[in-house]
Amino acid sequence: MEYVNYLVIALFLFIMFKRFLPTNGVRNISTTELKAELNDKNIQFVDVRTPGEFKGNHIRGFKNIPLHQLAQKAEKELSKEKEVIVICQSGMRSGQASRILKKLGFTKITNVKGGMNTWN
Repeated sequence: MEYVNYLVIALFLFIMFKRFLPTNGVRNISTTELKAELNDKNIQFVDVRTPGEFKGNHIRGFKNIPLHQLAQKAEKELSKEKEVIVICQSGMRSGQASRILKKLGFTKITNVKGGMNTWN
């Protein structure tokens, strides 16, 4: 019985640890690096925060698609042919968004580390 408890704990820790690892095939950039890419018309910029967060403060050129709507809206509103740069408040939701986009078949995905918390 004790073995099962250890197995459950190990599985839980593995799942939690995996959530914090970068997704394979997803580029990670800082907000400083993002500034150099903001004028590129071949990039799609997506902010996955809530509409309230987005309204309070956002970067010009970013489209607001909240994380909970991303799976439904991505294929209609985004092109798989172009790079997608994803941002949120801290980098956690944009990391999740990167995984969602990857599963949907997007191949050029960039996550902004630190999110809006590191934007000046």
